[in-house]
Amino acid sequence: MHPILARPGRVAAYSVIWPPLGGLLAASLVLQGDLPWSIAIPFAIPMSVAYGFLCLSAWYASRGLPVDRVDPIRVVISACAAGFVSSALWLLAARGWLGLVGTFARPEEATIAFRRSAPTLFAFAFLLYLLAIAVSYVAAAFEASRDAERRGLELQVQAREAELRALRAQIDPHFLFNSLQSISALTTADPAAARRMCLLLADFLRDTLALGARERIPLASEIALARRFLAIEQVRFGERLRIDVTTDEADECLMPPLLLQPLVENAVTHGIAHVLEGGVVKITASRGAATLTISVDNPCDADRPAGRGTGLGLKNVRARLRSLYGTDAALRTEEVDGRFRSRLELPLEPVASPTP
Repeated sequence: MHPILARPGRVAAYSVIWPPLGGLLAASLVLQGDLPWSIAIPFAIPMSVAYGFLCLSAWYASRGLPVDRVDPIRVVISACAAGFVSSALWLLAARGWLGLVGTFARPEEATIAFRRSAPTLFAFAFLLYLLAIAVSYVAAAFEASRDAERRGLELQVQAREAELRALRAQIDPHFLFNSLQSISALTTADPAAARRMCLLLADFLRDTLALGARERIPLASEIALARRFLAIEQVRFGERLRIDVTTDEADECLMPPLLLQPLVENAVTHGIAHVLEGGVVKITASRGAATLTISVDNPCDADRPAGRGTGLGLKNVRARLRSLYGTDAALRTEEVDGRFRSRLELPLEPVASPTP
């Protein structure tokens, strides 16, 4: 269906345009001496409105000859031909209408008046039809541009979602790989501890799968997941690994899942594991006016050997932050005086208050 005819409001707005054009046509006929005002007004205005609806066919002509797929010369010739045919049909209707509204003493007078006004009427109809085709092409180009923009946005969203799924898929094997390494180290030295670690790992993986499928989770859930991971590692490190968690009033703030776990894993794998006396992994969360800040602080050995891991942990966290928040979030790391600190800065997303 024609876009103008699809809504009554558009039809009404379109109809309002044509009476003033009919007034201009009537003035032209009077000034040229073709018709008096008493005939020009009742003749030109209704015929102009009627021609406005005939010009709606220009939209179908433009759709049948898209400029991006048809030779421009053919488009111009076809537009002129359509304008000629439409103008000729309208002239026939105008001849009959002029005889009805005109107060002529003899039929010959109506014929003479029509012949005098015919060039003006034809030029009026032909030029307006060409204008209608031009407007139709502009509207089609605008619609195509809008559709292309919408498709581009949809593709961006799909690409972003695919990237996030890929990052999550990389994170899951990453922590599983390191956890299995820890279990492998205990199987010969302490089989009971290895079994206990397997059970803890099963609980941890179950929670990870459940939380990782969600878009946002409360900070408290992310902290609980980090505690489960650290409990697994405590089986391996014993008293060398201690935990200190402070969240102030940030427990209910929302965040993407599995952002904290790679930082905690990094603190153990590249920090506690290389310090003989071990140390405390400190997790601190604070809620600002517009920012949720989470830091993981751990002791580290400046002379520790390069790690054998895949290096995906911090890299994936940064990539996820970039995909989710752009430049509104950041992961900052620093190593000072034998301590390594990772700090997440996220836009504040408090949990919505339940509806009473």
